[in-house]
Amino acid sequence: MMINSKGGFYRRFIKRPMDFILSLIAILALSPVLLVVAILVRTKLGSPVLFKQKRPGLNETVFMMYKFRTMTDERDKNGELLPDSVRLTKFGKFLRSTSLDELPELFNILKGDMSIIGPRPLLVQYLPLYNEHQKRRHEVRPGLSGLAQVSGRNAISWEDKFNLDVAYVDKVSFIGDWKIIFLTIKKVFVREGINSETAATIEPFKGTEKERMEI
Repeated sequence: MMINSKGGFYRRFIKRPMDFILSLIAILALSPVLLVVAILVRTKLGSPVLFKQKRPGLNETVFMMYKFRTMTDERDKNGELLPDSVRLTKFGKFLRSTSLDELPELFNILKGDMSIIGPRPLLVQYLPLYNEHQKRRHEVRPGLSGLAQVSGRNAISWEDKFNLDVAYVDKVSFIGDWKIIFLTIKKVFVREGINSETAATIEPFKGTEKERMEI
């Protein structure tokens, strides 16, 4: 789908510089918070403080994403990690509900791996499972927050989430991004849609049974 001229200009010439400036300001302003959270994570959950994982970004290029750790490394007698619901502590739930665990992603934005607003970066192993429609979420940089996050976050289905991601890709705009930024701030304070109804985090994506019909 063609991007309108105004949206195209913003996407090519304004969005990345804006991301760089906003992420730099946020890192400087929130540096005391980053330090305090890092110390608390080290004290309550141990080392390492950061959770690092490879995620696909713009054009499916893989990068290393950073978050604050929210789960322990508790394992069963066979050395296998215990379920997320067991390893996710009360402190970890607090970090997630306030989105404080996401703050290190500001450095990903500063580097250019991510954007302030865009589809959330998901797991690399999901790449072969996307249909052609869902793959379009990688036509823009992944975001710290996005249209799907302010529309339900982990409380909506994968298909709805991907449809919202592609809807964002088709209508990237300065005003749209700022609307999502303000809605994200509101969602963080209300703490809505952090987890799905049936899991500590969210159920894994297993693919869409039926390809989306293009009209």
